[in-house]
Amino acid sequence: MPEDFKIRWSWLKIMYIYTIVNAGGFGLGMVFMPDVLISMLKFPSQDPIVFGAFGCMLIASGILAIFGLRSPLKFVPLLLFQLFYKSIWFVAVLLPFLLTNEIQMYVIVFIGVFASYIIGDLIAIPFSYLFAKEQE
Repeated sequence: MPEDFKIRWSWLKIMYIYTIVNAGGFGLGMVFMPDVLISMLKFPSQDPIVFGAFGCMLIASGILAIFGLRSPLKFVPLLLFQLFYKSIWFVAVLLPFLLTNEIQMYVIVFIGVFASYIIGDLIAIPFSYLFAKEQE
């Protein structure tokens, strides 16, 4: 690997650990204890199929992040996926919600968690490495 790429190895590992703990843990709660999670965070009523599907996606992210600890660059697409879907959520879901509804506690939790992922991913992802031309 050429030396002109700045790769923040510690940030990559921090984001993988953060994903294992937060996404994996929250996903497990969504799948195995949905009623407890809904009542604890004061979520509005949820469609159990959609809630469970999102929980499974979070568990899968947590599992893939375990592999990211071993091979940080190979699993950067996981961080890119998180960065994009959380950024899109801010624009397509949160912004219209804020314009028409009151802010509830569960929304504040999502804002904080999603913002921390976006900031962490922007720091950790080695964009110069990802978008560099391949040598033939």
